[in-house]
Amino acid sequence: MTASTGTRHDGDSIHRALREDILSGASRSGEAMREVTLAERFGVSRTPVRQALGRLEQERLLERGARGLFVKRVDAREVVQVYDIRIMLEAECASQAALSRDSSDIARLQGLLERDQSLTDPSDRERTVNNLEFHSAIGVAAHNPVLTDLLQRLSSHLIHTPRSTLSVGNRWAEALQEHASILAAISDRDGIRASSLARRHMERAREIRLDLIRAEFSQPS
Repeated sequence: MTASTGTRHDGDSIHRALREDILSGASRSGEAMREVTLAERFGVSRTPVRQALGRLEQERLLERGARGLFVKRVDAREVVQVYDIRIMLEAECASQAALSRDSSDIARLQGLLERDQSLTDPSDRERTVNNLEFHSAIGVAAHNPVLTDLLQRLSSHLIHTPRSTLSVGNRWAEALQEHASILAAISDRDGIRASSLARRHMERAREIRLDLIRAEFSQPS
């Protein structure tokens, strides 16, 4: 949440930094985004901060309240809708990756998987960021910029949830096994198997997310 020492920031770099904070969960649902505070953090005037916040609002990562902009709050119905669509897109992405990937794509995916397998008790944020990176690499392997753009935009709608599904029970280890299976199918150029595995992978994530939502709304206020 701190700006890099010696880094000169503009609207683009501020946008990237704030977007990463939101995607990783470092900035939580309902957290205020104050121009003055952010300008001090990045060592800039309020103008580039305002530009960055405007872009985040357009991307629906921020919402406007009575006292300014806030990290978008959880909408349970929207979360379910996003998972339903993402399941279809992730399956198609894996299928296309199996048919279009090259050796550098496989090396990238293998490196990310091995990195994650080597971690010992990673934080919720680290699991979230690494998982997004692995799925993004599958998108790159599909060599379909339209599909990857849709998935990136869609994924941003899931970051408002207060806890990653990857931190529930043994889900992190299970997810890594599923990543390995998806990667093997992509490596084998088996589009049908890659699509089926990716679909089941995301369906399991949706199942866990629904359980978390039910638990949240069943708690006494």
